[in-house]
Amino acid sequence: MSSPAASASGDGKKKAEQITFRFCSECSNMLYPKEDEAQRKLMYTCRTCNYSEEATSFCVYRNVLNNASGETAGVTQDVASDPTLPRAKQTCPACNHTESVFFQSQQRSAETGMKLFYVCCNSDCGNIFQ
Repeated sequence: MSSPAASASGDGKKKAEQITFRFCSECSNMLYPKEDEAQRKLMYTCRTCNYSEEATSFCVYRNVLNNASGETAGVTQDVASDPTLPRAKQTCPACNHTESVFFQSQQRSAETGMKLFYVCCNSDCGNIFQ
């Protein structure tokens, strides 16, 4: 069972419903979701003054996971000075410096495989290449 707001687009993709905080109209404190067991309804209730209103949406929490991080996420120019990383005689395509450090792709999926990334050790460059 889906709500009209959840499937507003006709292409089969669900549009994420906006979740907002609700505040009491009497004392301005935050309203919290609570089930009215007698009427079997979702209500938003103030914990201070017991004000209550019926929920307009059944979604009270949504956790959105974003796993589209880049293969070289978190890599900075400081990586070149890290003594724990292995070094290679790989020429940088940007500045022709002949020393670089390398590491394996941090993205764990079948399509990335064993990709190696090189970071130029020239302090003025810091280019990341494969």
